[in-house]
Amino acid sequence: MTTVRIALANIRFPSSPEESVALAVDAVAKASGERAGIVCFPEAYVPGYRRKSVAAPPPDAAFLERAWSTIAAAAAKASVAVVLGTERVVDGKLLIAALVIDRDGSRLGFQDKVQLDPSEDGLYTPAPDTRRHVFQAGALKFGVSICHEGWRYPETVRAPAREGAHIVFHPHYHWAEPGDFNPTSFADPRNTFHEKAALCRAAENTCWFATINYASAGSPTTSAVVRPDGTVMAWQPYGRERLLVADIELEVATGVLAGRWREA
Repeated sequence: MTTVRIALANIRFPSSPEESVALAVDAVAKASGERAGIVCFPEAYVPGYRRKSVAAPPPDAAFLERAWSTIAAAAAKASVAVVLGTERVVDGKLLIAALVIDRDGSRLGFQDKVQLDPSEDGLYTPAPDTRRHVFQAGALKFGVSICHEGWRYPETVRAPAREGAHIVFHPHYHWAEPGDFNPTSFADPRNTFHEKAALCRAAENTCWFATINYASAGSPTTSAVVRPDGTVMAWQPYGRERLLVADIELEVATGVLAGRWREA
């Protein structure tokens, strides 16, 4: 079996765009210390996910470019590939995206968020390019499905799985709201559908699925790695800041169920 060690950066929400870069660089170094080949960050971690109820600096394309270069340099120094939740400005519009950086610091490309949650309307724009991309870092092939996309649109996971992705990374941000259930175990049946959806995305496509949240007090979801049979391999205790590290066997991700899917 070919084994790849992955790290999920279940870390706190940054207090500023500048801190988001510092925390990301630190997490890349820690992933290297854990001998991970790749580390994935939560949704829009740089400069920090925007919410209508929370004031945030305006989009700054120049800052983002500097931030990406700094994190790419950290990736090269640590020899760790990075899936960086970020935002980017395209034709004057603000998109949610994941920037994929290889272990040598080179940029492999972006996966932009196509399906926005209604709460994001007016803050972000859905990506005009609806393609789902497959990236490769060493032996690992992977896709990215961002937050709302992975929870509610199975096609965003199926598409990369059909193209040979061993794993689909799912950066998200799920913060606490009044009245939320506070789980103590992953996919508790008393909780919302979200974590159960993570199990489905893996099992219905016979691929690994890794969901990554901020370390957020009271959040009803956390970070986890789900096997291709839909069982949970590892999950991070809710609200606790740490890298979640797991060794995944690539050959287990056959993609057989994704490949059998036919248009109705």
